[in-house]
Amino acid sequence: GKARYAGTAVEEALPVVLLGNDDRVETPAGVHPHVIATDHPIVANLRAEMPALLGYNRVMTKPSAELVVGVGEDPLIAAGTFGRGRSVAFTSDCGPHWCPPPFVSWDGYATMWHNLVRWAAGG
Repeated sequence: GKARYAGTAVEEALPVVLLGNDDRVETPAGVHPHVIATDHPIVANLRAEMPALLGYNRVMTKPSAELVVGVGEDPLIAAGTFGRGRSVAFTSDCGPHWCPPPFVSWDGYATMWHNLVRWAAGG
C-alpha cells in the first residue's frame, strides 16, 4: 500500500525527512547497503556484509540524526531522538519484495532487527 506521511506528525517523529512525491527507488539488479556508523549499537555484531536489496524509499537524514547504514547514496537506517525517546527509520521492506530471500536469510538479519528494536527502546 501507499502512504503519504510527508508533512505529518509521523514524519516529525522520524529521524528522516520524507519526500512529498513518489520516493520509491527500484533496483532490480540489487544494491548493497553499507555500514556508515560502524560503532552504532544498531550494527553491533554484524559480521557479514549485508546482501543486496531490490529497492528502498528515498529520504534525507535530518541534521540532528545519525546515518547508520546507507544504500546507494541514500539512508537505509537512520537513528535519532524525538522528545525523550529514540526514533529509527528503515527505508526498505522487512520481508520479500525489496528485501529478497538472500537478505531475509542473511545471518545478520535477526541481529540487525534485534539491535534496532533494542536501541529504539532505550537499551
